[in-house]
Amino acid sequence: MAWEEKDNALYQSFTFKDFSEAFAFMTRVALVAEKQNHHPRWTNVWNKVEMWLNTHDAGDVVTERDRKLALAIDKLIGQSA
Repeated sequence: MAWEEKDNALYQSFTFKDFSEAFAFMTRVALVAEKQNHHPRWTNVWNKVEMWLNTHDAGDVVTERDRKLALAIDKLIGQSA
């Protein structure tokens, strides 16, 4: 699934084999997000992670910072597949 722009955010839902895989993914994303100093809004229930990206400093809209983080997250998914 690709990132979808809606409600002033980039959104994507990720489904994993189990909670451990979902949590490991979130940990990898957290490290990348911290390096970029740009952090997602996300939820996790068992094997599903939902994520929204927008830039708070720009008025909660999608900016190049969000697209850069989304691309980095896509690369993480490619590495774990």
